[in-house]
Amino acid sequence: MTHNAALLDTSFFLRFLNDSDPLYKNADGYFRYFLQKDIVMMISTISVAEYCVGGDVHELPLKNLQILPFNLGHGKRAGEFAKIIFQHKNKLKIKERNIIPNDTKLFAQADSEFQIEFYLSSDIESLKIYNLLKQYSQPKFQFIDLNISYSETFGILDLK
Repeated sequence: MTHNAALLDTSFFLRFLNDSDPLYKNADGYFRYFLQKDIVMMISTISVAEYCVGGDVHELPLKNLQILPFNLGHGKRAGEFAKIIFQHKNKLKIKERNIIPNDTKLFAQADSEFQIEFYLSSDIESLKIYNLLKQYSQPKFQFIDLNISYSETFGILDLK
């Protein structure tokens, strides 16, 4: 299977750009792996906005990223995903949060863009939403949990 692109969420960049973060090593490993394997790394304008709440856009490794704007098709798909989540939100055991604003929008982007195969995040609450969504829909992307190293995710023997 050819891996074309990965959508990296805000939590990825918060870890990747902080070398004292416990998940920095995993984030750096994925970043290097994606570069080595020519997997296009994408960042949504939604994640840029989230990052800029506490950081500066120029801190992001923009030369290595494709910017993905949120468009009409993404909005339509986000509404479809949000409807599923709201209908079944009683099954979620997540901390209080707004579901539509970002999780479903980012998932919609990953699902709508044919080249995106992976969605990378360390957000466990987001993973719960993704797992619920998978029960009632067929998202075409794989959620990669940043808590798991790239070598384990991709079945690579890491001899470092």
